[in-house]
Amino acid sequence: MRVEIEAILDYDFPEPADVLLAVEAAAMPDQRIVAQSHIINNAGPLTNKRGGSGIGRRTWTRTGVGRMVSTYRSTVDVDRPTVDLSMLQTSPLPSLPEEVLPFIWPSRYCEADRFTSFVGGHFPDLEGGALVQALVDWVHDNLAYVSGSSDGSTTAADTFVAQQGVCRDYAHLTAALIRSRDIPARLVSVYALGLDPPDFHAVVEVWLDGAWHLVDATGLAPVETMVRIAAGRDATDIAFMTIFGGGMMNAQSITVRQVED
Repeated sequence: MRVEIEAILDYDFPEPADVLLAVEAAAMPDQRIVAQSHIINNAGPLTNKRGGSGIGRRTWTRTGVGRMVSTYRSTVDVDRPTVDLSMLQTSPLPSLPEEVLPFIWPSRYCEADRFTSFVGGHFPDLEGGALVQALVDWVHDNLAYVSGSSDGSTTAADTFVAQQGVCRDYAHLTAALIRSRDIPARLVSVYALGLDPPDFHAVVEVWLDGAWHLVDATGLAPVETMVRIAAGRDATDIAFMTIFGGGMMNAQSITVRQVED
């Protein structure tokens, strides 16, 4: 499937600031970049850095005073088959690749160690992909998607108690539950076809049978058509924009649509 993506970020800056952007689609075996461009107005030279886990790339720039507009456009071919998670197995911990190890431990927003008793008590007979699917289903069934119900300090434990949140909260709780059973799970920012309203979207990838597999407890868009941007331990690592200084959003628009090959 071929998708076209446009992401426009329109911000005002009262003084110059360093800005780290993570908006470019990642080139990966199951998503091929056909064409892309990234133009930033009122900004200094761009410095590209490899993304976390070797996925995609981030862009450093420095803004001037006033308005900065980042416009990213790309065409991406996505070829990702549907996977039955319940048929997949966990990998023995000693066999995990070095780059996968960080995703079995708790992180700032995914306090996996706080969910060990809950997962063990409620899903005692499940393991591997069957357990992962059950946990994804539990988050989907027990949380309400409520815009504005959380903020940048909300953790997986907070979401578990509140039983509501937005996509990053669903992803944090999903990852924390999975990690509590020593199964690697990481957060992934994506462009999602059919997401309403269109926006950057946060989902989870889980390591099963020696590979990463996308899951989305919100159920708001099909994972088979998602385009990955960045991956990391939690939302801190996958933010589409990190401002080192002050900045105010004027407008933001994301468009993802299917086109003919």
